[in-house]
Order: sequence, then structure tokens, then C-alpha cells
Amino acid sequence: MSDVTETTSTVRPVRAILHGGPESIPNETRVQLVSPLDEKIKLPHYGGYEHFERIAMLDASGAPEEIIFRWTMRTEMAE
Repeated sequence: MSDVTETTSTVRPVRAILHGGPESIPNETRVQLVSPLDEKIKLPHYGGYEHFERIAMLDASGAPEEIIFRWTMRTEMAE
């Protein structure tokens, strides 16, 4: 069990590039630091969430520095 914890804690964050979605998302918000294992990002934006899913890695060497996420949908925050 400790091996899993050690492996997970040593994963270095990578840059996620968010493509698509509302134009009102600032450019500086479109670059996020995430785990290279993340498949989805949920970004709070104007009373709701913008959802992005991983589509590609920019570096095919097995150690990506940037990952592309594409906008898939918007959901409203629960009240």
C-alpha cells in the first residue's frame, strides 16, 4: 500500500491547455497545473462549471509537459 502512495505523491504536475468553451474564460485561466493522470477538469466560471476532457499530449516521450483538454459542456452550480 505504501508503494502506491509514494508513486502517486511523486507525480510532477504538468500544464493543461484548455481549448474551446466560452470566450469569456481569460487566457491566463486556460493554462492550469494538473496531474499527468487527470482525464477531466471542472473549471468554475460565472455561476457554473466549464468541463474539459483530455484529448492529447503534446510530448509523446511518455513524460508530457503539456496536455490538451477540450471543452465538452457547461453545468450550473447547485443551489
